[in-house]
Order: sequence, then structure tokens, then C-alpha cells
Amino acid sequence: MSDQTFGYDTIVIGGGQAGLATGYYLKQHQREFVILDANQRIGDSWRNRWDSLHLFTYARYNGLAGMPFPAAATSLPTKDAMANYLEAYAARFALPVRTRVNVDGLSREGDRLVVTAGDLRFEADHVVVAMGNNQQPRIPSFAGELDSDIVQLHSSAYRNPSQLREGGVLIVGAGNSGAEIAMEVARSHPTWLSGRAVGHIPFRIEGIGAKLFGTWLIFRVGLHHLLTVDTPIGRKVRAKFKSGGDPLVRTKPKDLAAAGVERVPRVADVREGLPALEDGRVLDVANVIWCTGYHPGFSWIKLPILKGEEPLHERGIATKEPGVYFVGLEFLYAASSATVQGVSRDAERVVRAITMETRGSARTRTDARIAV
Repeated sequence: MSDQTFGYDTIVIGGGQAGLATGYYLKQHQREFVILDANQRIGDSWRNRWDSLHLFTYARYNGLAGMPFPAAATSLPTKDAMANYLEAYAARFALPVRTRVNVDGLSREGDRLVVTAGDLRFEADHVVVAMGNNQQPRIPSFAGELDSDIVQLHSSAYRNPSQLREGGVLIVGAGNSGAEIAMEVARSHPTWLSGRAVGHIPFRIEGIGAKLFGTWLIFRVGLHHLLTVDTPIGRKVRAKFKSGGDPLVRTKPKDLAAAGVERVPRVADVREGLPALEDGRVLDVANVIWCTGYHPGFSWIKLPILKGEEPLHERGIATKEPGVYFVGLEFLYAASSATVQGVSRDAERVVRAITMETRGSARTRTDARIAV
């Protein structure tokens, strides 16, 4: 038995943009709730990313419900600006966030859901898991066979090139993180980028055309309204998203070539302590950065709501466990669902469902009263 027990109507697990958006709507409905976050400070999920990171979307799209992002509409905020915005958002709406609470269990005892975090125990009628699918770094099993002199970092631990040894850098994973980190480290190190091409957006998001029209068309109309689980094209794109097929947004293939980044095939295994490519080449590098994504990290959920590693839900409402909800998952409803602009819509709908459930409505009801 845990040493301390706390009871609430609703518990929100995760204090990033998804959790804060959920908290905003819970407060609007005057619910008794708490937001639990493992980080030291609100916003650390952004603050702890690599130093030079900027968002892909303009500030006009990066505000949560009730509070615009405090920057020029067509600026691309830094990760620290985003972190500070989330901290200010929680303060402005007096959201009850408890930091340094690392949740390690979600189960059910009778009619109550139980959330545990070390010696802390929380009970509630409703639990919103407001966390993305990307919780635990995914690194190939053969990474441990690399020579001990090779510096290895997952992208989640990379901050800047000062962490690297002199010599070559192999970046494994050619998605957005891999491409952007490759552009940075290529200024000071010979750099190889391994992985399949994922395509790219065919314009500069910093350009005048994008500021006037392009980003609105893609990020607001396309990702937010057209590409949803309700449309045939949205369902097709969702399957591609799930397989790790997000296109490059800021970086173009010609940018990588101009920076001196050499594209190479997939890393297949390790030979004599060095990474070996599927074409047979062995790269004598001093550093490897794994931009190989994440596991969902939901093994702490001790309820029958997972299929493999993925939660079973309908627009954020768990389909096999009353009272459990999700916000912030990749493509929960739309291609924008894991982004700042997408979480508010999903959070509002989930909170309406919680309110309806409390009033005795069927928890899986999806008619117009909870549609957002």
C-alpha cells in the first residue's frame, strides 16, 4: 500500500501541451482534478530538447485555448519559448499541476481508477492519459556491440555538437530530427545520414509564400481538417504516419547535400565494433546519434486497453475501459493531434465526454453533443 492517497474526480497524466489543454477545459467545466507531470518544471518536455530546435509551425498556430502565443504571428518559436509559454499558460489559468510525480501504474480497484507514483497513490473516476506515443527511446539491440570508444546518443539526449568526439558522425534515422541534427553537426564533423528517404514539403516554411498561404493550407486546412480519421485520405495518411513516414518539413535533400551530409543506406549490423551498412560498407566513425524514434511507453497501464503498444480508443475515449481517455497521441483524430494546434480540439471533446459520463450518458456516445 502506498504511503499517501489522494482522491479526485479526474486525474490528468502528463503536463505538456496535451495535459494543460485538458486542464483548461476541465476547469471550464468546474471539475475537481489534478495534473501529474514527471518533469522538474512545466515545459521541460520542450526545454530538454536540442539547443537549436525551432518549431515547424508559426506562432499563430502554437497557442492553446484561451491564450495566444506571445510572438509575431509568422515567427517560428524556439523550443525554450514554447516551454516558457506552457509554464505561463498553467500559471495564467491556475492549473493544478504537480511536478516531479513519475507515474508508474494505472489500474482499477472496484469502481475507482488507481494511479500510482512511487509511494503516492491517486484515485479517480476518470483518468486522462495526456502523453504522446513517444516516451521511451528506441535503439537497435546491436547498438551495444559498437566499440566502447564510440560516443552514442539518442536524439532525446542530444543537445549540441560539443557532446561529440572529434571525427565522423553517423546519424541513424533520416526523418525530421535526423535531418536537422545532421545539418548542425555537419558544420564541424564529417557526417553520414542513414535511412530511407521520407519525402519533403516542397517549399520553404520561412519563405514569404509560406507565410502568406502555404503553411495555412498545410498546417491548418490539411493537417487539422482534411487529414482526419473521418476521411478516406486521412485514414490512408494515418497508416503512413504510424509507420514513421512523416515528410521533412524544414530540411530539403538539397540542403543536406550542400552541407556535405552523405546519404547512406540503412545500418544493418555491427562488424568489429563499427556500424555496417546493408550495402556491405563499414563506417569508421567516432559518434553515432540514434534518431530512431520511440516506443509508446505505456507498459505501466495495467488495464486491457492496449493492442501491442498502442492504446485502443475512439477519438481519445478508451473503447474497453470506462473512465479512461487519451489526448496527445499521434493522429488520435487528425494529423495535427500530437501538435500544439491539435490538442485543444481533442482535449475539449474528451472533457465533454467526461462531463456526459458523469451525467449518466453512455461513455462511448459520439453524437453531435460531444463532437468538436
